[in-house]
Parts: sequence; structure tokens; C-alpha cells
Amino acid sequence: MTNSADQSWTHAGHGLPSSEPSLNTTAIATGLQLPAGFAAIAGDPELGPAITTNLARVEKKLREAIANSDPLADATSRHLVEAGGKRIRPLLTLLCAHLGDASRPAVVQAAVVVELTHLATLYHDDVMDSAPFRRGAPTAHEVWGNSVAVLTGDLIFARASILVSELGSRALGIQARTFERLCLGQLHETVGPRPDEDPVEHYLSVIADKTGSLVAASGQLGAIFSGADESYEPMLVEYGEKVGVAFQLADDVIDVTGVKVKSGKSPGTDLREGVPTLPVLLLRKKAENGDQSAVELLKLIDGDLSSDEALAAAVAGLREHPVTAESWVVARAWANEAIAALAPLPEGVVKTSLTNFAMAVVDRAS
Repeated sequence: MTNSADQSWTHAGHGLPSSEPSLNTTAIATGLQLPAGFAAIAGDPELGPAITTNLARVEKKLREAIANSDPLADATSRHLVEAGGKRIRPLLTLLCAHLGDASRPAVVQAAVVVELTHLATLYHDDVMDSAPFRRGAPTAHEVWGNSVAVLTGDLIFARASILVSELGSRALGIQARTFERLCLGQLHETVGPRPDEDPVEHYLSVIADKTGSLVAASGQLGAIFSGADESYEPMLVEYGEKVGVAFQLADDVIDVTGVKVKSGKSPGTDLREGVPTLPVLLLRKKAENGDQSAVELLKLIDGDLSSDEALAAAVAGLREHPVTAESWVVARAWANEAIAALAPLPEGVVKTSLTNFAMAVVDRAS
């Protein structure tokens, strides 16, 4: 692999040729592990090797897509890619492509696009959330500063835009509308709900935009570029929207309850930064209705959480309060709705894997 932008883009912008002498998929795939819920893929003698090989292709093309002849841009762009990640979005693209012809080269390129888009948003999110760690490593803004981190996110999204433009106008439209929702979700999270807006409904709308939209686009693009039956698309979009919300609800509950997360994000980061999450929003509702335990806990949460001791106390209090269990109920309801959206899909490993993934995202211990 080269650091030359000109050389890398001779491959990164186009479908894979029939012969790939530089791609050792076995070697690359050994470092890839399928996330929880996708065991059915690994156990399938045809789908398993196909998905693993294409994930390796995605990983290779990700590195090609971000390679830059400018040393600083190259280093900052590689930062999160090389930190790893579950690659859930490209995996969903590849999986849903097996509803059609998953061997089409455009499928892999679409999977790269969704992961690049996701990576771009992470650079921005970490700046806005003042997150110190991402995927077990210091965040880009901690290493290079806010301005460089934001510009790196912009650069990665530009690379995603180049790739998606080569897939045609429909893909470009999906990408543009998805990115619009990602931005609106972040904006609405930043400004908070209107005075006449229910905070919980506002919160769910935010995470539908920030997480659900890109998960939905991932499955949809897989179906489109594999030539799958068009009737599958609305099912996959609805599934993606709902499983994305369920996934983020689970992530947020895990964060505020202090369970160690493998991503490296410090427990309680959202609490410290004042980012609204469902447990806190439900806690505020209970306090408004006169629940004294909620009132006392909110005093701690709304107080000074700059010290590790204060943050740990707030996290512990929220973990033990009933709103945490209530939040899990809400997350599981979204996961169940995602599964229900898949009902018309043909039976098989794809449907089973999507169903199992929806169940797994709300049954995580960490």
C-alpha cells in the first residue's frame, strides 16, 4: 500500500478488477471479527467466506481511500481507520447485497462509502462532545486540536463523496440526504428541544437522524447495487432506521450506567458533557412528577461533574435508578419493531442475521 494519493486513487475510486494480485484477503480477514448477532453468517459455507472476503476488500479500499500524499492529512485520516471498529455499516451493506447479486463490484464500493461517512461524523462528534477517547485511542482533537480534527472529518467526507459520485445519481442522492440528516441530528441535539416539544420525542428524533439514517442507507445501498428486488428496499430502510435507534439507545444507556465499553469511550462522558440521554430524560420527567429520589439524583447530575469522584457517583446513582431498566425496555421495543419490519423478506441467512443483530444490540453487557 502506498501513501501516494495519485497512486491510491487509481484503485480507490473504481470497482475491483477481476484479478487482485495485491489483495491477500486471508491475511486481512484474520484481523476481522464479526460483531455479535452475525454468527449465522460465519456458519454458512457460502455466505461466510463471501462476506469475509468482501469485508477484507472494504478494509483495503478504506485505507486506499484515505491515503494522502500530505503527511499531516495522511496521519490524521488514518487515525480512526487504524484504531479499528466493528464495521457494522459496511457489514450490513454486504449482507443485504446477498438478497441479490453480492458479487457486483459496486457493492464493495458502496460499503466503503457508508463507513467513510460514518468515520467523518466521528471526528466531528468527538470535537463537539469533547470525548477524550475513541476506539481505545486518544481522539483526533486530543492529538492535533479541534480545527485539524474537524477538517479531517470534512476531508474524509469529501473522499466518500468522490466514491459515491461514481456509483451514480441515485446513490449520490441517498448519500446527500443521509448526510443532511446527520447534520440536522447534530444541530438539533446541540440546540435542544423547543419549549413546546417533548424532550423524549426530541431525543428519539435526534438519534434517528444521527444513527438510524446511515444504518438505513447501508442496507438500502446493498440492495440497490446487488440488483435485489426493489420491494425489499423499504423494508431494509425501516429496519435500518429502527435498529439504528435501538443501537444508539443501548449505547447511551451503557455509557451513563458506567459499564465498561470496548470502544474505549469513558463511562459517563455524556453525563459530564451534558449530552441528553434517555435515562436522564426519564429521570427529569419523574422529578417533575414529584419523585424525590429523581430530584436528589438530578442535583448530583446537574452539579459539577468535573472530578472523577463526582462523575462516578452520578453514574452509580443513575445505574441503580429504575429509569435505567425503563430505558432498556424502550431500546428493546425499537429492536422488536426493526425485526417486525423484516417479516416480508424471504427466509434465509440474511433475514436470520438481521434479526439476530437487532436482538444482539440490546442484549449487550458492554
